[in-house]
Amino acid sequence: MKIEYLLIGSTAVYLFLCLLLYIFQRNLLYFPTNKYDHPYQELTFNNEKESIKVIVLNQGQSNSLIYFGGNAEAVVYNAPNYIEDFPNHTLYLVNYRGYGGSSGAPDEQGLYADALAIFDQVKTKHMTVSIIGRSLGTGVATYLAANRVIDKMVLVTPYDSIENVAKSKFPILPISLLIKDKYNSVKRVQKIKARTLIIYAEYDTVIKYKNVRKLIDAFPSSIRKVEIIKNAGHDDLSNKERYRFLLKQFFLR
Repeated sequence: MKIEYLLIGSTAVYLFLCLLLYIFQRNLLYFPTNKYDHPYQELTFNNEKESIKVIVLNQGQSNSLIYFGGNAEAVVYNAPNYIEDFPNHTLYLVNYRGYGGSSGAPDEQGLYADALAIFDQVKTKHMTVSIIGRSLGTGVATYLAANRVIDKMVLVTPYDSIENVAKSKFPILPISLLIKDKYNSVKRVQKIKARTLIIYAEYDTVIKYKNVRKLIDAFPSSIRKVEIIKNAGHDDLSNKERYRFLLKQFFLR
């Protein structure tokens, strides 16, 4: 009887953990940032009844860059470096739904829809549109690159899919059945034609190397370049001079 009660109790705990993950999974994936005061111009892109706030830098350039940040990133803090590093690009720093003053709440399909809408409007103003995605934003970037013609793409600390990352973190749970926002970048690679730079950190403890490797291997070697930032982690990678150098070199015209 004790074994029977133990099995029933263990099953109940397991199912409760599954229920908790299913209900609160987006709280574990998205960490919306506040709206911060800043001196930069900001445009509002309206899409699906949501208002998406996008910071615009270096206006009037023929080339452009759209930036999709990490899941807890205040994209405005990239502005000083980006103004200096990309003087020949107009830059668009996207605040996702629920981030930085944008309305709504983030989810995979919403972020995809906003990315397409922003690209379509930006494209009318510039000769070229390139994109940078970091961490969570790499999933948005690969979706956009698979569905629109872009010039170049940079993926910073990327993953093969959020589903696979979650499986690594919760190996005993049926992630494939529970997860809502999968961000399956590796599945879309075959549709991407843009030259792509993949940058990852030597000591990244958030995205395991195996998840990065699967994405790298999916890209044809003819269009992708891979760089590692030594002595860097997932969060401090952008503070390294090597990181800034690689971005500037890749977008140099």
